[in-house]
Amino acid sequence: MRREIFRADRARALALLARAPFVHLATTTPDGAPVLRAIDAAVLEDGVFFHGAHAGEKATCLGRPAVVSAEEVVAHVPSWMADPVRACPATTLFRSVQVHGTLTAVEDPAVKARALEALMRRWQPEGRYQPIDAHDPLYRGELAGVRVFSVPLERVDGKWKLLQNRAPQEIERVLLGLWERGAPGDAEAIEAIRDANPGAPTPAFLAADGVRLHAALGPDDLAPVEALLAGEYWWEGEPRELVGPAHRAATAWVGARAPHGALVASARAVSDGRCAWIYDVVVARPWRGRGLGRRVMSLLLDHPAVRRTRFVRLATRDAQGLYARFGFVDAAARRRFATSSEMVLDRAAVAGEDPPRRAPA
Repeated sequence: MRREIFRADRARALALLARAPFVHLATTTPDGAPVLRAIDAAVLEDGVFFHGAHAGEKATCLGRPAVVSAEEVVAHVPSWMADPVRACPATTLFRSVQVHGTLTAVEDPAVKARALEALMRRWQPEGRYQPIDAHDPLYRGELAGVRVFSVPLERVDGKWKLLQNRAPQEIERVLLGLWERGAPGDAEAIEAIRDANPGAPTPAFLAADGVRLHAALGPDDLAPVEALLAGEYWWEGEPRELVGPAHRAATAWVGARAPHGALVASARAVSDGRCAWIYDVVVARPWRGRGLGRRVMSLLLDHPAVRRTRFVRLATRDAQGLYARFGFVDAAARRRFATSSEMVLDRAAVAGEDPPRRAPA
């Protein structure tokens, strides 16, 4: 790699390869003709595995050098975010990975079964099939009839191009520009850029004393937010396993971390463009009384998915004072809502089950 500042560590590079919906295989035929194919692959500790036909094109490339690659676009950055006049600062931010090795045929039935089972677990995590085992008569014929290929992890190159070559002030301008634009994925791009450039200035919309605010939380925060919400009245009687899906489905999900990295505040919203509903505003008990709830709520209301809506709604039984500071009023006091009736479908009640006791959010 020409610029080492863009290099990502092996673990993160392989994680990108493993989550890619498909990868590309590049190699050559024995006469030197290029071959480029999109493939469905499983990444295991000793290589990248995929299947094909015994007499297919890939089989003619066995023993040849090969590259398996994948990439993710983080954000397209227009020039105006970095410079008001020059076109040159326009760029695309991305993550990419390449695995270099030799295209190999897998002959051991146990290894073939392991690779195919990994593909099944990836795309059918709910199971509902008999696991693939080399000793199972059910699969003996299939394992013999399919060819499994691998590209060993001889060299792994990860590239994270996330403004590491830009000046701190330019990075700050891009962060502000992404927040202003607020396109899908821009909040996540802000977090990726900050992670890659820890020395960059904190933009004003994320400024806070004693904590690090986040414009977007993600999969690594699902377990911590479940712990934060444990015991909160609005989740009483609800299965805790619903916390994760609810947060993954959020249109906006912001939060704050303590200096040691622990998640200490979180809030999410679901928006349809006209109306946004606020849910799960929570602050870790040791951090309450410091204004953190107000700061996180302010960030959530400023999130593009929320700030562009006409109506923002929430339900609470004990924090009316906090929300009143942002202009929230009792919905019944607004004529728009006074003539309408709220309706709810309780699937447990329809099924004849005893519905769980639930306090308002």
